[in-house]
Amino acid sequence: MSRFPLPRPERRVTIAAAVGFAAGVLLTVTIVWRFGGTFDRGAAAAARRGVAPPAIDRWSDGLADIDAPVLQKGEPAATSGGRPPGPSGETPRIAAAPPADLAGRDLEIPVQGVRRDQLLRSFDERRSGIRAHEAIDILAPRNTPVKAVDDGQIARLFYSKAGGTTIYQFDPTERYCYYYAHLERYADGLHEGDRVGKGQILGYVGTSGNAPKDTPHLHFAVFKLTEAKRWWEGTPIDPYDIFHR
Repeated sequence: MSRFPLPRPERRVTIAAAVGFAAGVLLTVTIVWRFGGTFDRGAAAAARRGVAPPAIDRWSDGLADIDAPVLQKGEPAATSGGRPPGPSGETPRIAAAPPADLAGRDLEIPVQGVRRDQLLRSFDERRSGIRAHEAIDILAPRNTPVKAVDDGQIARLFYSKAGGTTIYQFDPTERYCYYYAHLERYADGLHEGDRVGKGQILGYVGTSGNAPKDTPHLHFAVFKLTEAKRWWEGTPIDPYDIFHR
């Protein structure tokens, strides 16, 4: 007779089930950590070094649902990836060359305390292996003021699961729209329709939407509006090129 008798059949079943469950949990955690988590390890490392990460929210792409106020007639039912969709929802879109009139305005850097030489190009980086970023990410401490890059009007204050707390601002000619995303909050007293001045504080850097929660940053985009002048619709322009003209 063995010195170590096997457990009764029902005990063996219980032990096997427990081992299988533990293995399943370990596999799930590993997959989420490696492929689907909301924590961008590269971005966090860049944050510790004080450098703007080249791809801020790559682990949280694909969120297309809008968790927003009631939409007006003709407004979009969805956005994707933390930025406004294209005129027909195509992904990715081709960036327009920086217009001379826009590049010549000496736009304000939208995050207080950040210099032009600290900006990193990330417009063409891919998200989910398919769509382009179509914006610039500016790393800064949480609650750093976000400023209007130009004079203009607040076209829309908006919340989406991807972009979080966002602002769409039209320029004075209403040919271009500036998009500020992942804000912690709006500036006190900011309303849709407000006229704002270049350098005016609009909100504060945060991690709303699908931004990694330990990497506060501003996702900033520029796009040329269509003739319809809808706040969510236009052709993207690389902000990096505008800030460096």
